[in-house]
Amino acid sequence: MEKKSRKFDTKVQHLKYKVLREVARRAWNDTLLEGILDIPKTIVPGHTPTMRCCVYKERAILAERVKIAMGGNSENPNVIEVIEIACDECPVGGYEVTNACRGCLAHRCEDMCKRGAISFDHNHVAHIDKSKCVECGACAKVCPFTAIVHHKRPCQNACKIKAISMDENKAAKIDNDKCIACGACVYQCPFGAITDKSFMLNVIDLIKKSENDKNYKLYAVVAPSISSQFTYAKLGQVITGLKVLGFHTVVEAALGADMVAHAESKELYEKGFLTSSCCPAFVSYIKKAFPALAPYISHNLSPMATIAKYIKDTTPNAKIVFIGPCTAKKMEVQQEEVKPYVDAAMTFEELQALFDSRDIDITTLEEGVLDNASYFGRIFARCGGLADAVQEGLKEQGLDFTLKAVSCDGIEACRMALLKKSKNVLDANFVEGMACVGGCIGGAGCLTHGEKNKAEVDKYGHEAHEKTIEDAISVLNL
Repeated sequence: MEKKSRKFDTKVQHLKYKVLREVARRAWNDTLLEGILDIPKTIVPGHTPTMRCCVYKERAILAERVKIAMGGNSENPNVIEVIEIACDECPVGGYEVTNACRGCLAHRCEDMCKRGAISFDHNHVAHIDKSKCVECGACAKVCPFTAIVHHKRPCQNACKIKAISMDENKAAKIDNDKCIACGACVYQCPFGAITDKSFMLNVIDLIKKSENDKNYKLYAVVAPSISSQFTYAKLGQVITGLKVLGFHTVVEAALGADMVAHAESKELYEKGFLTSSCCPAFVSYIKKAFPALAPYISHNLSPMATIAKYIKDTTPNAKIVFIGPCTAKKMEVQQEEVKPYVDAAMTFEELQALFDSRDIDITTLEEGVLDNASYFGRIFARCGGLADAVQEGLKEQGLDFTLKAVSCDGIEACRMALLKKSKNVLDANFVEGMACVGGCIGGAGCLTHGEKNKAEVDKYGHEAHEKTIEDAISVLNL
């Protein structure tokens, strides 16, 4: 397989990008429908396989990736989909007996198994019948040698809310009633068998139909985590690249974050307890797993939706595309309360594909300016930033309220905080929920992931000309 680009963490991301790029190239030229079948052969030419057992399977999988790049299965409401034909290389998993089994005489594992799934060979070594095992784990708990271990697939390990199981064909199956579209499984699947639907064709259509601002002005609203991405170029060059691509202007979602911090601090002061509303995966998790806590969710729209609403309220006939790290945003823009304000959402991965589909080398461009938000709005991108912004909002408005925030770094931390609140033992009055570890900088749609991204966001925050939330939103005449 071709080496991954310097632009991505993994070869899986690079493969995904190549499909997106080829789909986009044909969409720009209005040749997509007639050239769909050529895309797999373009990516895997010749007769030598690069990823799988043969080129025919590789191309069959690529054909499925093309479908998802074009919007995926319209009958599946979830933006996360499983490519079943690609989900066949992981071991079945479950409980297995290791070489640590000593063939003891006690046979506690057999005694504990209510399904008769454990038997022994002539050396008294235990074996588990997968057809009978229900994965209760009782055998593992009583083994004196810890010889029975539980193996999970990478996607199952990544999904902390247990929305993934195996179907009758041993392929991953997503429970849409539990799934929050965070995309953790997307990033962690080593075969790329789970991926997010792309609505990139909608974005291309919006760009083409704007006819260079003749019909409407197309705004790109970029997440503050963009500061940690496209590290091979300067941020200002990315901004210019978006305008070359066809956007009228670029606006920071961080300005929406300033607006949210201002309003949310006041709402917290009035209500006494809140959970944040910025992360759509976190909000979805509350509604699905802790519905009794839903009334505590902040009534503010997310920063994306907040700034988009402001743009559409002040700019007639504007169209808006959100660009960020988040797969859950693709679900959020379909919600009734958000749909009027945001016309499409795409990830940084997809933006890279769009640049390259138009042969836009952003490293050669002059630096544009992105200066709408304050330091506090920009640090929303990393865990703890929202709580810091709310603290600042309380201070700037002179609200006498002692903030006791818990910043939840990842969905497991969110679950623990919400569980404590449901039992009235949470020592906090504000829950900042981030479904991705690290915050938005850990989103599945990021080009890169790592500790350095937090430092880049903080640096980006300190570069803001507006030093307070009030200064940032003052130009909006709110």
